[in-house]
Amino acid sequence: MGMAAPLYYTADMVRAMPDDGNRYEVVYGELLVTPAPRPWHQVLVHRLSLAIGKYLERETVGLILASPADISWGPDVLVQPDVFVVPPDEARTLTWSRMQTLLLVVEVLSLSSTKADRFIKRLRYREAGVPLYWVVDGDEHTVEVWTPADDFPAIERDRLVWHPAGAREPFSLSLSDLFRPL
Repeated sequence: MGMAAPLYYTADMVRAMPDDGNRYEVVYGELLVTPAPRPWHQVLVHRLSLAIGKYLERETVGLILASPADISWGPDVLVQPDVFVVPPDEARTLTWSRMQTLLLVVEVLSLSSTKADRFIKRLRYREAGVPLYWVVDGDEHTVEVWTPADDFPAIERDRLVWHPAGAREPFSLSLSDLFRPL
């Protein structure tokens, strides 16, 4: 007879999970497991990372990072955003535990992550004070744009715009460029 799975997971328990190709996260004790993403997901993550990274070379208000990551706001929270921006002072520490302020978070939907990205993680990011959260739907070619005050997202079909504090110019990316065919 096997051991029963825990009903409540901690970040340390998730860190001890096997390196088996799945992504393990925990939000308030709820274990979130997603398999390796589809190639289209990775293309979108790459395009967003490149575009935001080029912008941040000009506007040095943050550093772009991508999953895998180890962002934790407590013993029962560990998330791995697909793409995120942290302030330069936190990035310079090169220590996950010191990266607490996320200026922008982007999750690209996968079949296995839709519920977690749209609900569980969105609420956790809002509670952490993430000022802007994008949920990218690569199949529908849309992006849900969330701020902490929103009860419902703005659905973007044309252009993503982000103007972080301290930046002279806003970041802007056409969705036709983001979703262009290979």
